[in-house]
Amino acid sequence: MSENAKVDVSGYSFEKAVAELESIVARLERGDVALDESISIYERGEALKKHCEALLSAAENRIEKIRLDRAGKPQGTEPLDGQ
Repeated sequence: MSENAKVDVSGYSFEKAVAELESIVARLERGDVALDESISIYERGEALKKHCEALLSAAENRIEKIRLDRAGKPQGTEPLDGQ
């Protein structure tokens, strides 16, 4: 694994990680990157993708749906997915 891929992304915000991931995808799609560098930035992209997935999962776990009573007044909350 290259040094670039080893750089810790755990402190990145979701937006920063997505922006860097989009930049990596654009570079790979252009096809003007040497093979060794392509492998390096692909590994970096994998680390960023996993970080984004973890952040999204954590956000989904925090989202709650507000329950309303028959009169339409807030009664409490429940997990958004109903579990």
